[in-house]
Amino acid sequence: MIDYADANRKAWDHESEQGNIWTDGCTPKEIEAARKGDVHCILTPFKEVPPSWLGDLREKKILCLASGGGQQGVLLSAAGAQVTVFDISEKQIAQDKKIAELENLPLKTIQGDMRDLSRFPDEAFDLIYNPTSTCFIDDVISVYAQCNRILKTGGYLLTSAINPILYMFEEQAEKKGKLKIKYTIPYSDPKSLSRKQLEKHLQKYDTIEFSHTLESLLGGLCENGFSITGMYSDSSGCEILDSFVHDCFLAIKAKKNTQTTF
Repeated sequence: MIDYADANRKAWDHESEQGNIWTDGCTPKEIEAARKGDVHCILTPFKEVPPSWLGDLREKKILCLASGGGQQGVLLSAAGAQVTVFDISEKQIAQDKKIAELENLPLKTIQGDMRDLSRFPDEAFDLIYNPTSTCFIDDVISVYAQCNRILKTGGYLLTSAINPILYMFEEQAEKKGKLKIKYTIPYSDPKSLSRKQLEKHLQKYDTIEFSHTLESLLGGLCENGFSITGMYSDSSGCEILDSFVHDCFLAIKAKKNTQTTF
């Protein structure tokens, strides 16, 4: 049985070298704007996070969860937040370190698996910022529960997820401009692919992915002490998908409830 977390670590190290859109860092111009309070962050591929979701960032303690790549973490730091970037990929974290050093920004970085947040004490953060990454773990509910524990009461989790329906389609057909339903959902690379296909994934440094039910992605938040207070959708950037599915990515703002037992 493969260690999918280790496979994804290697995959993101590889992606960082290839200039993936989640790995290329932000520009000095973007950092200068953030220093003036004009912060342009994303949770999904294209749409920017509304300023109201971030609020006043000065001195706010933020965990950028699975958010390496020299993007969101350094921007939030430039805006005055106390930021910790936590990511499984050493090379993604190296991007944050590099830009933080160049721009003289205070930034703490930790390499680790998002499935285990035990190193962080209870109520350590005002905000958890988590761009699309729950597709790389098999148990999203456990992560929600841990996020609730380390958030201060009244704090927010900003997260995003891939619409599960996207995992129904055959990837090769998509590349040819066609949509062909092939898989049932919830989808899982280790279970939905043949052994040969999975081996090819690993050889090409493809990420190992999992879809989740909407019940888990949305209901799981409510069941673990959060109230969903905002949501927006985004496109995928794939013309054939976007012409049929208008909510490819879901960005979610969830508040930690004052009372977490019901």
